[in-house]
Amino acid sequence: MTKRMQSKYKIDRRLGENIWGRAKSPVNRREYGPGQHGQRRASKLSDFGIQLRAKQKLKGHYGEITEKQFKSTYKEAERIKGDTGENLVGLLERRLDAICYRAKFAPTIFAARQFVSHGQLLVNGTRVTVPSYRVKIGDVIEVRAKMKQHPIVLDALASGERDTPDYLQIDTDKMTVSIIAVPSLADIPYAVQMEPNLIVEFYSR
Repeated sequence: MTKRMQSKYKIDRRLGENIWGRAKSPVNRREYGPGQHGQRRASKLSDFGIQLRAKQKLKGHYGEITEKQFKSTYKEAERIKGDTGENLVGLLERRLDAICYRAKFAPTIFAARQFVSHGQLLVNGTRVTVPSYRVKIGDVIEVRAKMKQHPIVLDALASGERDTPDYLQIDTDKMTVSIIAVPSLADIPYAVQMEPNLIVEFYSR
């Protein structure tokens, strides 16, 4: 288990928002930051600070993404025709671990990453172990047979904590999912407001 997985709720407390919308988030009880100085009055953020916070929030939502991976995804979004911010979230949502999480095959984005890394998903019948694997429209992702009755998967599917988005076509009986459209920001069920336009400003400095 990685350090980030052990301390994932510190991300919530540091940002002051429940970025995954989880009932167990400490922000639901304490909105101030962690540590002995967490209750100090927060200083007003500069424009740079607001942009950085927006980047940290979006990057944190997808779990273990490094700054290098996130910036690389941003650069790819820049090269695609259209709005860079919309392109960025569309690319992030097509990560295999993100689709596993959205389809409710795993309870958290961190569990989804581990699920993929351990080879528990098939993409078009082929085992894939890379969480950042970019899923294409029409690809069929399926939970491996030996995991279909696993309590973690069944509990995640039964959880009412979050809904599945309309841009995914999910068969809960067969435990398969396909992405049928590249989502826009408005389509993605973020628990808090994401502002990819501020991330564009951050990287455009």
